[in-house]
Amino acid sequence: MASVTKRIGEIKQPKGGYIKPSAFIKIEMHDGIVLNENENIHSSIVGMTVDYLTRFIIGADLHDAFEVSLRGASIAELMGQENSLLTAEKLLRGIIGIDDASVVNACKLVTFDVWQRNPLAALMAKSYNDTNPDKATIQNIQTLVKRSKTFFEEYGYPIKDVFTFEPVKEDELAHNKMLKTGKGTYGGYTAIVSSGDGDFLTEDTMWDFKVTKSKLTNKHTLQLLMYWIMGQHSGQEIYKKITRLGIFNPRLNIVYLLDIKDISNDIINVVEKEVICYE
Repeated sequence: MASVTKRIGEIKQPKGGYIKPSAFIKIEMHDGIVLNENENIHSSIVGMTVDYLTRFIIGADLHDAFEVSLRGASIAELMGQENSLLTAEKLLRGIIGIDDASVVNACKLVTFDVWQRNPLAALMAKSYNDTNPDKATIQNIQTLVKRSKTFFEEYGYPIKDVFTFEPVKEDELAHNKMLKTGKGTYGGYTAIVSSGDGDFLTEDTMWDFKVTKSKLTNKHTLQLLMYWIMGQHSGQEIYKKITRLGIFNPRLNIVYLLDIKDISNDIINVVEKEVICYE
């Protein structure tokens, strides 16, 4: 059993990848802003902060935008980290936009995510007390959120965020049997790829956000292809209208787009059978 990203790390792609990054149309956006070179907090904290603040800024409820962080704080509390949930709720109340104080509070709040995503690693991770973004880091996060908002204004606001691949009619018995026996499927999930969720859906495009300094890789492109395939297998109506795969990197301020019709059926079939492992 593995998540989408873990599964990608387990398999060996053909030379260039199942979908070469060069297959995507590259569209550069320009705002004339040069990001500060150095940031004093981990890139994963910056990425999650940009993600959640963007969701909030474009209209999501604050609690929904930081839902994973709040769930993580609850788990931390249950595992003996006293006052975690109280602290998280206090930090949440301090987020009102992308002003300096809001950004600091958001950075501190997302440190609780690790308790939800990987509780074993949480004990070694930096806590909210140790996470104090400096001015340069705050400015970069503000710029990245503004770029993300501009992106949505141009390419359409999401009709769904944090999309998953459960079947239309959930069957917990089938799910539990799949996990127990290591066989079968549960909507778009399989016993091999049993978890994973994507970022945003607009009317016709499935989007993934990457806040990295690196260029597009075949791991990024495979991740998005897997999401699309899993969406089709889920039977959920919302995925039937998706005709494009897209990646936006606000750090590079670049949009990458690919029409699904340009992906060969042979590649789709191989990923279905050998990567996601549908029976």
